[in-house]
Amino acid sequence: MPGFELFGNQERKQVNEVLETGVLMRYGFDGMRQDHWKALELENALAARMQVKHAQVVSSGTAALTIALASAGVGAGDEVIMPTFTFVASFEAILAIGAVPILVDIDDTLTLSPVAVKNAITEKTRVVMPVHMCGSMADLGALKAICDTNGLLLLEDACQAIGGTYDGKPLGSYGHLGCFSFDYVKTITCGEGGAIITNNAAFHKNADHYSDHGHDHIDNDRGAEGHPFLGYNYRISELNAAVGLAQLARLDEFLAIQKKNYSILREALETVSGITFRNVPEGGEENYSFLSFFLPTKALAKKTHKELASAGIDGCFYWFDNNWHYYRKWEHLTERKSLGKLSKEVLAGLQDFSTTDFSASDHWVGRNISCLVKLSWTEEEVAGRAAKMKKIISEVVSTFG
Repeated sequence: MPGFELFGNQERKQVNEVLETGVLMRYGFDGMRQDHWKALELENALAARMQVKHAQVVSSGTAALTIALASAGVGAGDEVIMPTFTFVASFEAILAIGAVPILVDIDDTLTLSPVAVKNAITEKTRVVMPVHMCGSMADLGALKAICDTNGLLLLEDACQAIGGTYDGKPLGSYGHLGCFSFDYVKTITCGEGGAIITNNAAFHKNADHYSDHGHDHIDNDRGAEGHPFLGYNYRISELNAAVGLAQLARLDEFLAIQKKNYSILREALETVSGITFRNVPEGGEENYSFLSFFLPTKALAKKTHKELASAGIDGCFYWFDNNWHYYRKWEHLTERKSLGKLSKEVLAGLQDFSTTDFSASDHWVGRNISCLVKLSWTEEEVAGRAAKMKKIISEVVSTFG
């Protein structure tokens, strides 16, 4: 999956153009930069690729989520529905603006369950935030219908799924706002970076200002800029944007490699009795960055994961026991640990995680293994990996199943 695996001359060329000017900041220094505006170029290229009117590139995917929420006017006490299976950045971004994360169950898509979302809506709900984990999406049609009926915003966290599509639209472009991460281990990378996309001009204007201390960017004159509202520093550097510009141009190349390698692995595992694969909603196509499958029981999944690791099959994740991606290990959230005092709105709105029932999520995540699909594998490596995985999983299921 990671774009850094194929880092090469295209990336070096873009970075060298920045280094030759010495202008590392995305704003100002017009006379020095020799008409190189890498962040702006990346925004234009990303908007075109994602078939939207606006894109704003920022310092990380976490920053993108935070800015997207703030740009839509989400704030203190507002509830944002998010899945139990995601990265910790999801609730961090929500808490950063004083809003309240409301965790709900996932289904066999490994993403938000529309039924769980519908049951979680209250008068304080403002946003539904599906997270397209491991390269594939939620049932976005059902979620969009729920949002439309209840007057809610649909914010797609597509940080792990760039290049996937739903209903013919790029993931991230289906909702009111979409977010991407371009960190070091994403399908395309800036080293560190992220982006917000939208067709809403007001949201884009807010994101542009909010990500740079609330500056209004009038006439690109930083000395004369006004401050229409508070903002913070979530800017991306020209160096990071330069890397991303080259990588975005290679996205189709990366996706083709992922799909080829994914298909080899899946074809091998499809013959293993007892295995089922994550549900990709009708009308959707994943970006093939992970192969995610279910074992018949949690015990078999844990045993399979252990045996794969023992055999040197790296990059396979048993998320049920993962510290970063599943609610069970988020003690900093569930125990409300903070360096400062959480706001009264947050404290009053957070779920009581000691009693909340997430057994539906446990059912799916407890039986799931997700295996990273690398770009740098040779044909021999992929074939060998597929054969090993098939043999190990077959033996585990037949022996312990």
